[in-house]
Amino acid sequence: MPIDNPEYVDFAVTARKYKTLLTKKYMNRKIWNNPSPFEIQSIIPGTVLSIFVKEGQIIKEGEPLLILEAMKMQNRIQMPFTARIKKINVKIGVKIPKDELMIELEEVIE
Repeated sequence: MPIDNPEYVDFAVTARKYKTLLTKKYMNRKIWNNPSPFEIQSIIPGTVLSIFVKEGQIIKEGEPLLILEAMKMQNRIQMPFTARIKKINVKIGVKIPKDELMIELEEVIE
């Protein structure tokens, strides 16, 4: 955004409208996306030690999916709800970064 021609944006606080300039920090922020409940992502970087499921398998809520080792701790990743394993995107022994898509799920229609 050029400084010589600033662009003001509107915002409201308790029904009053104001104009303000957006900072560079705000404009360069990482945009938040609503995560899909059908994608199991890593919340920390680590190494996949074990995978307990197979593609096409129906897993019930609370059952273990895999073990992710991070900072010398073994984190058991559990199924958040009953669903079918659509695709497994990780392999045993592979190091993965934060926010890596590990397992894709699909809805079970009964």
